Amino acid sequence: MSKHLKRIAIKIGSNVLAHKDGTLDLQRMSDLVAQIAALHESDIDVVLISSGAVASGRNEVKPVKKLDAISSRQLYSAVGQAILINHYSTFFRQHNLVCGQVLTSKENFGSRTHYLNQKNCMEVMLENGIIPIVNENDTVSVTELMFTDNDELSGLVAAMMNMDALIILSNVDGIFDGDPSQPDSQVIRIIGRQDELSSIIRPGKSTFGRGGMLTKYHLARKVADEGIPVIIAHGARKNILPDLVADKDVICTRFLPSERSFSSVKKWIAHSEDFAKGEVHIDSGAEKALYGEKATSVLFVGIRHITGIFKKDDIVKIINEKGLQLGVGRAGYDCEKAVSLIGKRNARPMIHYDYLYLD
Repeated sequence: MSKHLKRIAIKIGSNVLAHKDGTLDLQRMSDLVAQIAALHESDIDVVLISSGAVASGRNEVKPVKKLDAISSRQLYSAVGQAILINHYSTFFRQHNLVCGQVLTSKENFGSRTHYLNQKNCMEVMLENGIIPIVNENDTVSVTELMFTDNDELSGLVAAMMNMDALIILSNVDGIFDGDPSQPDSQVIRIIGRQDELSSIIRPGKSTFGRGGMLTKYHLARKVADEGIPVIIAHGARKNILPDLVADKDVICTRFLPSERSFSSVKKWIAHSEDFAKGEVHIDSGAEKALYGEKATSVLFVGIRHITGIFKKDDIVKIINEKGLQLGVGRAGYDCEKAVSLIGKRNARPMIHYDYLYLD
């Protein structure tokens, strides 16, 4: 993997950065920053997606009354984010590096304009040798528009920045073929495109984070399908990042990337399902054409019906006759015009192939 690595995304989970009591493990943070600095010295650009803000704030604030889940998260993250970024700044400065904070929300990935603004911000930071540290802005996020966890955010960032690899550091060595707490369970070292492992992965969540290994698995599969290698490894292992980048025989789970090539627009669309404003229901003939060898757009002649209220360029879901989602795409028309063209043969595509992503 090391031969072509110029730019990588590294996600560090809450359980990697926190002690069992929730306080920050400053020695662990310092060690990981030193490793990232070593990668930077080797001319590898790094974008860091870091959890730990809520865990940091929880130990600094004692609420005067019981808070609901959203209010407590807002309070802890507002305080904890400042603590977290200050520690990162101090540690990176010890290696003569500057870091910068990028707080984002799921809504910022739904708009192509906001998406490109974020991308440009991080591109400028990297061009100037600054380490972007990305986290969800929990102070303004609401439940229905929150990321599943920072694993999801790391996948979005990896796709947006066209990363050469995504490394997810967890508190386990990777994905196991059974219960990790059992001695006979083994780490699955390689996962290819055809390997389906959802049934053997425990859905449990981590102590301080919102996600679990099943979330990591689905996210890693999606990112790998877009051509980006993904590694899940233990963040506490000594020298874990340089060893992974150098392709040493480290115990971890590696997701093999697809050989397919995706444009930046397609990568954005691939992660835009949550922002879909409508549905385009197609017949079996259109479905067969989409999965044929020839690149095919969604044409009105194969559309059965359209639901939802959307504008031109909004994201819509593509649904087959069985009601199963096949993918998402960017609408070439608003909903009223699209409905009026159903069945027509000579109209421009409802969803052009260049703006179409199939699951």
